[in-house]
Amino acid sequence: MGDLSRNDGTSIMHLPDDCLAIIFHGLDSRIDRDSFGLTCRRWLHVQDFNRRSLQFECSSTILHPSSLSTKGVDIHTIHLHRLLRRFQHLESLSLSNCRDLNDSGLTRLLSYGSNLQKLNMDCCLKVTDYGLSLVASGCPSLISISLYRCLGITDKGLETLAGACLSMKYVNLSYCSQVSDKGLKALTHRWCQLKAINISHCECISGVGFQGCSKTLAYVEAESCKLKPEGVMGIVSGGGIEYLNVSCLSWSLLGDPLPGIGFSSRLKILNFRLCRTVSDTSIVAIAKGCPLLEEWNLALCHEVGLRGWQAVGLYCQNLQRLHVNRCRNLSDNGLQALRDGCKNLSILYLNGCVRLTSVALELFKCHRASVCIKEIEIVCIKPYWEFR
Repeated sequence: MGDLSRNDGTSIMHLPDDCLAIIFHGLDSRIDRDSFGLTCRRWLHVQDFNRRSLQFECSSTILHPSSLSTKGVDIHTIHLHRLLRRFQHLESLSLSNCRDLNDSGLTRLLSYGSNLQKLNMDCCLKVTDYGLSLVASGCPSLISISLYRCLGITDKGLETLAGACLSMKYVNLSYCSQVSDKGLKALTHRWCQLKAINISHCECISGVGFQGCSKTLAYVEAESCKLKPEGVMGIVSGGGIEYLNVSCLSWSLLGDPLPGIGFSSRLKILNFRLCRTVSDTSIVAIAKGCPLLEEWNLALCHEVGLRGWQAVGLYCQNLQRLHVNRCRNLSDNGLQALRDGCKNLSILYLNGCVRLTSVALELFKCHRASVCIKEIEIVCIKPYWEFR
C-alpha cells in the first residue's frame, strides 16, 4: 500500500488562473467579487486581471464601484497611474467629479486604455484639449464618453477625438460652454455609428453642426439651447431621430425655429416643455409629419392655440402620453379636440390650465374614461440611454 501520510490530492489552490477567472466571473454579488482577492496574492492578481469596470466614490453618480477608493478623497494623477497599472484590462472607467485630475493624469491611458469602451469625465474641470488628445490616442475603442461640465474642452479637442474614436455611439457635451457647431460638425460627420448626443446648455451651438449627420443618430438632448431654424433642420437631416428634447428653448429674433421637426417621420418622444413661444405652425407641421409620435410634452407652451390642439387631436393617432400642464391657451374647445381625437391616448398630464372649465373636464372624463388624467407635472421624459 502507498504511504497514506503523503497528501497527493488536489485543491482549488492548484487550479490554473483560467479556471479561477471563470469562478470569479461566476460570482453574483459585488461583495463576493471583492472578497475573492482577499484569499491570497495570486487570487488578487486574478481579480485585478479580470476587472472590467472602475468607478471612484468621488463620482457624482455611484454605480457600486469597487471598494478600492477612499470615500471623500479626490483622485489625483498618482492615484490614477497606480490604478491603471494595476487594472490593465478595464472596459469602463468613471472619473466623474475628479476635480483635481489634470491632463497629466491621463497619460497612462496611452498604455492601458486600449480596451476602454466607456469613459466618464463629468466635472473634470482641469482637463483641457490636450488631455482629450491623450484619451483619443490611448482609447481608440471608445463607444461612449461623457464630458459634462468639462469647461476646458473646446472644438479643437473634439476634432482630435472625432478623428480617433471612430466607433463612438454616445457622447455627452452638456454645459461644455466652449464647444460650438464647428466641433459638433467634426463629431457628427466622422462618427458614422453615433446614436445619442447631449448638447444641453451649450450656448455656442445653434444646431447647424448636425447637418449631414448619420442616419443612426436617434437621440438628441438640446435643452436650453439657442437653436436656429437651419439648426433644427440639421438635427433631423439624418432621418433617424426618435427622441428629441428641446425644452426651455431660448427665444430667437428669427422666430419659432421648430417647424422643421415635422420632417422627423420616425420621432416617438418629443419634449417641448417651457417652449413658451412655440407656434401653432410648428404644432401643425409636427402633428402632420410625425405619425409615430407616442409622447409629447407641451407643458407651459403658452402660444399653442385652438389650431394647434385641433391638429394634435386630428393627426396624432399613435399618441399615448400628452403633457399639457399650465398651458394658458388650452380652452374647452381645445380639450374637446383632444377628446375627439388621439384615439390611443392613455395618460393626460393636466393641471393649472386656467381657461379650462370643470364642465369640459367632466365631459372629457365621461367620453374618454380609459384615459388617466394625472394632475402632476413631469419634467423629464426620456427612454434609457448612456447618460441618463
